[in-house]
Amino acid sequence: MIHVYLMPGMAANPSIFEYLKLPDTQFTLHPLSWKIPEANDTLEVYAKKMLEEVKEDNPVLIGVSFGGVIVQEMAKYITAKKTIIISSVKSKNELPKRMRFSRALGLYRIAPVSLVRNIDTLANYAIGDRLKHKVALYQKYLSITNPVYLNWALQQMLCWEQTEYNEDLVHIHGTDDPVFPYKYIDKCIPIKGGTHAMIITKCKWFNNNLPKIIGN
Repeated sequence: MIHVYLMPGMAANPSIFEYLKLPDTQFTLHPLSWKIPEANDTLEVYAKKMLEEVKEDNPVLIGVSFGGVIVQEMAKYITAKKTIIISSVKSKNELPKRMRFSRALGLYRIAPVSLVRNIDTLANYAIGDRLKHKVALYQKYLSITNPVYLNWALQQMLCWEQTEYNEDLVHIHGTDDPVFPYKYIDKCIPIKGGTHAMIITKCKWFNNNLPKIIGN
């Protein structure tokens, strides 16, 4: 049996993986939840805290967005069968210019993380079915609203120092990702039309292809 640990994106809960269905005769899926960090936790310290949830040897680590950064850090301290990142980055060089600019000026210190925390308030004022649907999805998937976590996660994402990565890393990326634009991404498996939320919207592709990607 291959044990697969799933790390969601920033502020997201494990329900983003609800449509991921791999053959249960081969794979056991372990969706992970964010732990609230100490304000001064380094990525190394946090990665080791997350590894406390990994009970099996030689697991597969899959991370989405900022979760992709976390699983790369986790993989530095264990032997993983495979590390796969989705809608993420392999180094600080793949961050878009606006994020590099924010990092250079320290703008992450004044980032409006309160916007994420106020989704419930926004829902009360949503007008129109389409907007209400989007707000409902945010409420469902982006439920980690602790301000210590949000400020920590944003700073760690923007200030990640990695420049070199393991050549065995598998990177799956959408060509229409607005958060980490495809034009900045090097050496990946491209998903045509995939957005930052493609772990949900392109679930059929992942269900069809992840078993062979893990097996290779």
